[in-house]
Amino acid sequence: MMQLPALGALPVDLFVIVAFVLLVGGVVGSVTPLVPGGILSLAGVVVYWWASGFAEPNVFVLSGLLFVALIAVATDWLAGAVSAKAGGASTRTTVIATVVGLVGLVWGPLGFLLGTAGTVFVMELVDGGEIEESARAAGVTLLGMLTSSVLQILLTAGVLVAMIGVFLL
Repeated sequence: MMQLPALGALPVDLFVIVAFVLLVGGVVGSVTPLVPGGILSLAGVVVYWWASGFAEPNVFVLSGLLFVALIAVATDWLAGAVSAKAGGASTRTTVIATVVGLVGLVWGPLGFLLGTAGTVFVMELVDGGEIEESARAAGVTLLGMLTSSVLQILLTAGVLVAMIGVFLL
């Protein structure tokens, strides 16, 4: 029967592996609804820092990485609501569209996107908006959500690449 090597005999610390799993999960989570990509990236940086005995990355790099990861978290949490408001949707419409979008996740990311944008369109139309205004609000909401995903990918991938550099150097 094959025996596993002792943890001390592994070429890479188990916690470093966990840190990089979290960092990769952060990038994947950036495009997966309800998976907190920024939080996973943040956790990966902190786990690596802890595993290194608080030595790597240095405080300056650590601060920058944590800041970038926190921007990814804020982008994840606020993009839909900010986009809907920017498109002219009311607060009530924004809240209802968020709930419908979450229910739309049953049909995957497309259900989330179309559920949210469709709800903004219908709610704004019902609230007395013109078709053009309602379509604009829905379009800006959809564009903002898609832009948010791209921004999150860039931020979390940037954190991952920087951490690979910290590990290799």
